[in-house]
Amino acid sequence: MRDLRTNLVDILKAEVKPAVGCTEPVAVALACAKAKELLGEEIVKHKVLVSPNVYKNAMCVGIPGTNRLGLKIAVAMGFVGGKSEDGLTLLEGLSDEQVKESEKYVDENPISIEPLDTKEKVVIEVRLEGKNNTSRVIIKTKHDNFVFLQANDLVLLDEADGFAEKAEVQTIEKKENIMDTITIQEIVKNVENMNLEDIKFLLDGVTMNMDMAKYGLENEIGIGVGRGIKESMEEGLLGDGIMTEAMLLTAAASDARMGGAKLPVMSSNGSGNHGLTAILPIVAYGLKYPQSDERMAKALAISHLVTAYVKNYTGRLSAVCGCGVAASTGASAGISWLMDGNINHIYGAIENMIADLSGMICDGAKAGCALKLSSAASAAVQSAVIAKQGYAVPPLNGIVGTQVEQSIQNLGRVSDKGMQITDEIILNVMNDMNKVD
Repeated sequence: MRDLRTNLVDILKAEVKPAVGCTEPVAVALACAKAKELLGEEIVKHKVLVSPNVYKNAMCVGIPGTNRLGLKIAVAMGFVGGKSEDGLTLLEGLSDEQVKESEKYVDENPISIEPLDTKEKVVIEVRLEGKNNTSRVIIKTKHDNFVFLQANDLVLLDEADGFAEKAEVQTIEKKENIMDTITIQEIVKNVENMNLEDIKFLLDGVTMNMDMAKYGLENEIGIGVGRGIKESMEEGLLGDGIMTEAMLLTAAASDARMGGAKLPVMSSNGSGNHGLTAILPIVAYGLKYPQSDERMAKALAISHLVTAYVKNYTGRLSAVCGCGVAASTGASAGISWLMDGNINHIYGAIENMIADLSGMICDGAKAGCALKLSSAASAAVQSAVIAKQGYAVPPLNGIVGTQVEQSIQNLGRVSDKGMQITDEIILNVMNDMNKVD
């Protein structure tokens, strides 16, 4: 039987990956690219179906390489120049000519995108017809997880557990995984005993995400939250501390990413913005208090794994902002560990986060996410440093339970079940403002 540490390393390798562009439209482009490859000829008719959460998250976000927003241009880019072998970085490989061709495709062809009637968080289905061939592709659960591939009558892959028969309505019961039974203490102890070589790839996320932050600070892109913080620091309106540095870096990176900068970021648990939030507050701490590669990699591992733990209960996509309730909680735990906090300090940081930002809604990926990420980064640092001083939310305080795992599960109940109607209303409000042509 494989040991727990090896399983956790495998989770990190599966959940911490480079991505170019907002993950939802990129995943749609990936599915479209794969379907076009299986079709093997020009598209005569197409249909793209996505889960409501994917639809919401991709509606208003910038797409790398173009000034166009949202799903339609992502679909076209997948059809025109996407290569499925590139995974979630496929938009990086499109040339300027292919981007222009994609824009022309959108202008000259009606793009059919419909939300599925499903409670599944991540589902993307693409059906194509050509003159002689057909193809069908389904991505499910994770943004690059193909579960069904079909070319004409030949089924090349079927791991959909029957979902492909009626993708519009069927809901598949969540399978048990390691995050259902592990504890936060087990995560921390196992990370502390990991070999650097096994998790050294996490340091690539520091470079990638810092490059995105620098781009956001050096260019007028997004709504300029990062630049606004930087200028306020220069004027003396904001102090030059760890919290402000975390806000600046995380917001600037989100400005650039949501604005469509054609640079990769290291994602976390299926989201590039999660990756920015899980990594950059820890980097901000490291800039003030330099760390060895091993300590930095282990802090990042704790951050990503705690993020995964929270997401296991809140859902892959939900009515609450995953950066605010999950990735920032991971970052706070990582910072707490870097400050040589004991397990109780780490618990306190997590409990403080749950008491703080648990109600932050997700109203899709867009330029305004930079403000949410700024708040998430600030809260991550604040929760860790307060816990380090011995101050934490006591048990049975709101949704905070008697132990940290119970608190996270309570957060999951509120997010996944309690806010389902909130998610529907958010989508309806956004739909009313963004009527599909």
